[in-house]
Amino acid sequence: METNNENTQEESVNIQIESHFEQIHTIIDIHRSRALQTVNSESLLICWKIGKYVSKKLNNSEWGGKVVTQLAEYLRVKDPSLKGYSRRNIYNMVTFYETYSSPAFFNLSGSISLPAKLSRQIQSTDNKPDIIVQFETAQLGEDEDLPQILKLTNWTNHVEILSSCKLPEERLFYILYANKERLQIKELKRAIKTNSYAHIVKEDGNQSKGMELAYPKSKYLFKDVAYLDFLGLPQKHTEKRLQKGILENMKDFILELGKDFLFIGQEYPLQVGDKTFKTDLLFYHRALQCLVAVELKTTEFEPSFMGQLEFYLEALDQDVKRSNENPSIGILLCKEANREIVKYALNRSLSPTLIARYERELIPKEVLQQSLSEFFMAIDL
Repeated sequence: METNNENTQEESVNIQIESHFEQIHTIIDIHRSRALQTVNSESLLICWKIGKYVSKKLNNSEWGGKVVTQLAEYLRVKDPSLKGYSRRNIYNMVTFYETYSSPAFFNLSGSISLPAKLSRQIQSTDNKPDIIVQFETAQLGEDEDLPQILKLTNWTNHVEILSSCKLPEERLFYILYANKERLQIKELKRAIKTNSYAHIVKEDGNQSKGMELAYPKSKYLFKDVAYLDFLGLPQKHTEKRLQKGILENMKDFILELGKDFLFIGQEYPLQVGDKTFKTDLLFYHRALQCLVAVELKTTEFEPSFMGQLEFYLEALDQDVKRSNENPSIGILLCKEANREIVKYALNRSLSPTLIARYERELIPKEVLQQSLSEFFMAIDL
């Protein structure tokens, strides 16, 4: 009994020490982020002002494409240390300025033209203020600096968003998404390629009531579809093959789930009574500070799967979860999922669970875009 008390005290001390260490890491992270934000803001301001200057010359017919080429060559010769001022990139700057200073990006009241549905989705999951903000109409004036919202991501990401996205709402979403998830260009390209915008905005009702109560802002963090094209799965495959492929490509799988996932283990043992049960994959979610059990199913979702998953969550909360952590979350990753069956199965579940399906191959973006357009028409945006 005395040994147990000593272990409990030691664990409590370790938790307190980790808490102090986390605060120090937070200080480092905050000020490092501020330094990077300052550099990023100045870089974007250069692009904005060059884009504005060249745009006016081109629109007034003072300059043609040849002059832009001459400008790029002049800058290269004048200062060989300058990088990123090629003819193509100067035109990217023009697009950057013209797109985000246009009425299409702002509505007449001066607020960002963003569907209310999306505004509810993009919320901060920590104690920081929400990143959806309103802008004064004065920001559209000719002499105003770069709109603050554009400083949330870097120039390389902006170029990708401008070239790959057409809707103003879609562009804004990926600016916010890149900021929230700290996406690098490769990760952003995949997010756009898999149309994260459509999957997050649609709200397919794939989360339980318990999930919504425990984590009311979680819809922004979990997609309803995971694209596992990097596994090279055949049409018919077993759960063992699926799990093996995920383990061999864990980095890509975590990027598909979300960057806050940390892998703990496979076939994680849960001892209940005299029996040992195993959950397929166990993760830890940094933002939500909780364990996440992922169960893999290579068949269509069945309501009976819920009982097994909820049993695993109870075992995790009783025997594995630490006192400073939040309730464990369960994810059923299925090959198919009928929406009506999912809705019924989740409606009375008080456990934090969600159901997602996986795709073996990427769906062409044109098909997803058409689906998204039909969705917006249906809700009369």
